[in-house]
Amino acid sequence: MAEQSVRESIQGQSFNDVLNELHAHTFSGAPGESDPFTLSELEREMIAYALAIYYQCEHCQHYHGHAIERLRREQAHTNPWNWQAELVKIVLFLRISRSNVSAIEWKGWVEVWRRFAQRIHHQQPGIACNIAYAIGIARADEPLMELTFESLSRQYPDQQTLLGVIRDIDRVVVFMKAATSKNRTDPIVRRQLKGQGVLI
Repeated sequence: MAEQSVRESIQGQSFNDVLNELHAHTFSGAPGESDPFTLSELEREMIAYALAIYYQCEHCQHYHGHAIERLRREQAHTNPWNWQAELVKIVLFLRISRSNVSAIEWKGWVEVWRRFAQRIHHQQPGIACNIAYAIGIARADEPLMELTFESLSRQYPDQQTLLGVIRDIDRVVVFMKAATSKNRTDPIVRRQLKGQGVLI
């Protein structure tokens, strides 16, 4: 096959346009089109950053990390805390799955998790449980989703607010699962295609 010199996306421009629109609906909002957000943009970006760590996507970590720094700078009263290190700890905690530990280990994990989540809550209210619920959705982990839904229900007693929070979390998960897969595999696909003389 003759070598092509056209640089374009692997998925095609139409697909990328849809992905960009989905990004807007998930994070910044598309004026006149997006449903209203319940969680702040900072909270949604922190969930995305944690999912990027979970899925080991450096591109997404870089992108959403910069977004968090920008949003924190824009806030008038931002608490000084090492948010990156704390989000890494949250993800490390959430690598544990109920199916991989004994009943006594799970009970111990839940106790330690609750203390840890409460400590994080003082820095960024609700973020540990929001991330836990997101990771629960991402890996279809029902015990984790049940545990964190209980906490979310207490934090957001109004039904419509709770629904809005769940929607915001779910949208971030749906977007990030697609984005992290794309960003992690595009370099591999490009290398494979280049081996056949196709440059994209």
